[in-house]
Amino acid sequence: MLIGFYAERWANGRLRLPPLAFPVMMVLASSIPFLIVVLFATRQRRTHQISWSAILGLFFAAVSLVIPIFFIRGMILLWIGMRHEAVHNIPAPTFQARDLNGNNQRLSDHQGEVVLVNVWATWCGSCMAEMPKLDHLYQEHKKQGLVIFGLSDEDSATQRKGVARVCVTYPLITSDGQIPGLYRHVAGYPTTFVIDRRGILQPAIIGNPTLEKLDNTVVPLLNHQP
Repeated sequence: MLIGFYAERWANGRLRLPPLAFPVMMVLASSIPFLIVVLFATRQRRTHQISWSAILGLFFAAVSLVIPIFFIRGMILLWIGMRHEAVHNIPAPTFQARDLNGNNQRLSDHQGEVVLVNVWATWCGSCMAEMPKLDHLYQEHKKQGLVIFGLSDEDSATQRKGVARVCVTYPLITSDGQIPGLYRHVAGYPTTFVIDRRGILQPAIIGNPTLEKLDNTVVPLLNHQP
């Protein structure tokens, strides 16, 4: 919750601190009680009388350092994901992976087409709610050159079980193949990367948008011939 709160304000420009400043300050602050306990334990050791309370205090002080370390790791991953989602106006990194039917899918096979790469997961309710809209979009515009890939880091069995209750006709691929980190590491689910006919990344679609917003994003790109 705290990480999401911080990320939301950073993304909206309401925090001027760099993304890593907050967790670094937490680690520094949590190290103060640890250093104090170590100082007292060292003094007691010199008198050869380290009490159980000092040992217990040292243990909990050490544990207090572990929590911020996990927190800062999460913040680093969040920051990387936010950077990936913000990337646009550059050539889309190519990828190659097998879909759930065993077919080899390559981005390079779809030059001159509009490609959506939807990053999703079976545990993500918003992802599952978005999939029927994406499938509707795919069925409506595939003859005009729209291609959609669903990308999950879950194994094939988990994906099949997850979409058993959802009608999806576009290819679902795993991260088993050659998938650049740009597509695999995102800050939030679902995230849809948009690639125009020139192979250039457009601003990503974050979250579960309406069908109208998806249509308004895709149609102008389909109508633009490189």
